[in-house]
Amino acid sequence: MERIYLDNAATTPLDDEVIDCMVNVLRFNYGNPSSTHSLGQEAKTILEEVRRKIADSLKVTPGEIVFTSCGTESNNMIIKSAVNYLGVERIITSALEHKCVAETCLEMKKLKGVELVYLRPDSNGDFDLNKLEELLKNSDKKTLVTLMHANNEIGNLLDIEKVAHLCKENNTLFHSDTVQTMAHLDLDFSKIPVDFASCSAHKFHGPKGAGFAFVRKSSGLKGIITGGPQERSLRAGTENVTGIAGLGKAWEISQEKMDLYKNHILEIKHYAIEQLKDKIHGIKFNGRSADDTSLYTVLNILLPYKNPLIGLQLDMKGIAISQGSACSSGAAKPSMVLMSVLSEEELENSTPVRVSFSHFTKKQDIDAFVNALEEIGKQFVIEKTDSLHR
Repeated sequence: MERIYLDNAATTPLDDEVIDCMVNVLRFNYGNPSSTHSLGQEAKTILEEVRRKIADSLKVTPGEIVFTSCGTESNNMIIKSAVNYLGVERIITSALEHKCVAETCLEMKKLKGVELVYLRPDSNGDFDLNKLEELLKNSDKKTLVTLMHANNEIGNLLDIEKVAHLCKENNTLFHSDTVQTMAHLDLDFSKIPVDFASCSAHKFHGPKGAGFAFVRKSSGLKGIITGGPQERSLRAGTENVTGIAGLGKAWEISQEKMDLYKNHILEIKHYAIEQLKDKIHGIKFNGRSADDTSLYTVLNILLPYKNPLIGLQLDMKGIAISQGSACSSGAAKPSMVLMSVLSEEELENSTPVRVSFSHFTKKQDIDAFVNALEEIGKQFVIEKTDSLHR
């Protein structure tokens, strides 16, 4: 059976050049980057070259890039350290955040007594930034705003530059989970005064287990994993040299081919929307995911019938999709994101699914997916009609 992969927001397949790069490092660059001998310094050079490459792209200094294992670790480090060491007493966030942000904020409320304020989205998944400005002006508490750049389920994009300037004007720290947009969108942190951001290599054809946090040098953030001087003492422990090398190669490819990849994926996404509208009567799209204002890699679909087994049925046909984010798959109830943007009737009578694309996605993949949905939908209608006649 040919496998069709439409779950790239969860993870992406490794690029062949990334694999070759990592194998080469595994073979020849096995030194500990903290060692002073030549083998150790060769490994250290790899780390610093990747760090510089990322910093140049983001228009920041190399010392502001801190290597971690993933976006989840980066987000945990930033939020917990902001509370523990920077005196944050209030966090402004939303119900649309990834679980690693949402649960860390709740933990800070429980353990540290931090006030949590939720910015509410409208039915399209958008925020009223005038309300955010009002919240920023109406409190003297040291505040951290944490809002993701692109939602991992519905693809809505935050006006990150406007939010960053609002926070700066109101002496507020700003953290953005940029896991879905790093290496997919051109980010310039010399123009976007964000204090903290996060990245995972496996979202842009790099390896799992490698990522980084952007930490503005003036922030004063401290590490929560201690025990060594690595990563400017912000993240103790021997660095994952092989993973970071793979991250660097994937980053390099993504920067060089960003426009090429984006144009291809947009063509695939537009084709998918067109085919779904044509073949599936009553289909809708959640959030802004079908708009060109959304993240181009994500499309969230609302099927016009209730079928909690749709993911399994598609998987049996060799098609991989998601019924939520990867971190909440298998959950019996809809995610907080979908509960925030869908009506009770839609939650009760429809089935949301997420498809997400990469430059490897072909129109034939979309044809197979739409045909499978048609087939499953017809069977659902037959079963529903039979039950009514019994």
